[in-house]
Amino acid sequence: MKTNKSYAKRLKVSKNGKITARKPGQNHFNAKEGGRSQLAKARATTFTMSNKYKSRFMVNVTK
Repeated sequence: MKTNKSYAKRLKVSKNGKITARKPGQNHFNAKEGGRSQLAKARATTFTMSNKYKSRFMVNVTK
């Protein structure tokens, strides 16, 4: 099975195996947002992924 590249490009796998991704809904229409919410959107979020989905979407991605 191949790695789903469109999904893998949105994720970053750290050295210890943590998966980080950008929050959705932050590409445009941010001019009216407050400064605090703009900074919050800029941060990446860490989330957990079960081994089932790791093996499905991220086959060739190491750690």
